[in-house]
Amino acid sequence: MHAASVSWIGSRYTSQMNFDTNLLHVLGWPDDARARDDLAQALREWPNASLGRVVAQHRSGYDVATDLDTRVRANAPLPWTRARFPPEQRAAVGDWVLLDVDAAQILGLLPRRSLLARAAAGEHYRCQPIAANVDTVLVVTGLDRDFNPRRLERYLLLVQSSGAQPVIVLTKADTGVDVEAAKAQLQGMCEGGVPVFALNAKDPEATRVLAPYLGAGQSVVLVGSSGAGKSTLTNTLLGRERMATGAVRANDSRGRHTTTHRALLPLPHGGCLIDTPGMREIKFTGEEAIDSSGFEDIQAAAARCRFRDCVHGSEPGCAVRAAIDAGTLDSGHLASYLKLSGELGGAAAQLALRQAQRADARTQGKPAHKRGVDKYGRDR
Repeated sequence: MHAASVSWIGSRYTSQMNFDTNLLHVLGWPDDARARDDLAQALREWPNASLGRVVAQHRSGYDVATDLDTRVRANAPLPWTRARFPPEQRAAVGDWVLLDVDAAQILGLLPRRSLLARAAAGEHYRCQPIAANVDTVLVVTGLDRDFNPRRLERYLLLVQSSGAQPVIVLTKADTGVDVEAAKAQLQGMCEGGVPVFALNAKDPEATRVLAPYLGAGQSVVLVGSSGAGKSTLTNTLLGRERMATGAVRANDSRGRHTTTHRALLPLPHGGCLIDTPGMREIKFTGEEAIDSSGFEDIQAAAARCRFRDCVHGSEPGCAVRAAIDAGTLDSGHLASYLKLSGELGGAAAQLALRQAQRADARTQGKPAHKRGVDKYGRDR
């Protein structure tokens, strides 16, 4: 790799880098003004660092690619290893990181453009990053018993809040199912501007419809339940058998976790793809917004309700209920909207509590004269 120089926009700062950003384009490096500015500012703090992208995460560290053919095992910074360190502030697959001169230690993260995350399973709030710096999220579901519009609505809520574009991919379109009937059930999502493609994941020609999302400098992540066809689609897009695939159960079309960890893979088209294990639980972080998440039809009808605080139950003048009675809105779609709204409210409350607890812990760790209260807890 040869050296290159970068200018920090808005200042006279210039740093001589010991790496070539052109070699990182095949790993999804955007190389626009924003990316160059973020990199130059980071190099002010670590002028001798090199740039790489996290392609895999392990308990003991990270695999970081510094070009198409070079991977290094890098250790996490010490603060990341502490139990109370916020998980969303650690590197995730897809993150751009700066490495020390030996490429053995991660020094820090570059600002993210997007972060797909969910809340980890369990009673206590904890964010679980899935993939960072992706442009498109391919939400994969099979047109068999795996097909579930309600689950797709949950995925869209996660994706719309990540900063990435959602695309729904319906696999197993070659199995004799009624594709148009399935698409009709996703009408609300389509009206919200979410592209929907039905295809045979094993057919390279059929997957060409995804080419606009797979070009050089672009990054996509595949999400969906086990057995949806993510690994099959990954192999087809790669043009080789890279990911293990398995059969699904006949009674419910569910499969085993053939993908066991997240991994970033360069594509022949020039872009990058992140495959993920199947998700059995889609739990919200509290930062999602239900607006622009496939419920535009309900929200449009709600704007015509007589009362602004209408909850679409038995209130007089409810335009949403009127639309359901008229057959222009699906009652299951509304039930999902109300259920998800309630879940989001609960998740947001948990997040606010967690943030308050963190702020309180930081305050308790400060000397008394810097806390803004006296030793008895009274405001100064």
